[in-house]
Amino acid sequence: MASSDTQLEVWCAGEDWCPVTSTSTVLSGKWNPVVVHRLLNHGGCGFNELKEAVDGISSKVLSDTLETLEGYGIVDREIVSEKPFRVRYSLTERGRSLEPVIQEMETWGKQHLTEGTRDSHP
Repeated sequence: MASSDTQLEVWCAGEDWCPVTSTSTVLSGKWNPVVVHRLLNHGGCGFNELKEAVDGISSKVLSDTLETLEGYGIVDREIVSEKPFRVRYSLTERGRSLEPVIQEMETWGKQHLTEGTRDSHP
């Protein structure tokens, strides 16, 4: 797992390292920014609470997404109790530093997108 106090080494396509491409790698996937957004809004959450907040995600995909974000040092996983087994997920300092990026994504979406049907995507 990446420490949230060191810089991540992220592969970048092309010959020159590009911070936009590398940031996109960290936030890639449909659910990564959504999970970060929900944790920003709800604070620390248990798995089921987070699954409910991220409408439409399967347990497997949420588990994989959390594992990926934990690997990037974005999400912290804390075992709250052994019996029953409960885990709490929260954002690390690195994860919280994504707040302005996620807020801008939300602002852009509100300005340029509207709710469509499942068949309306390009």
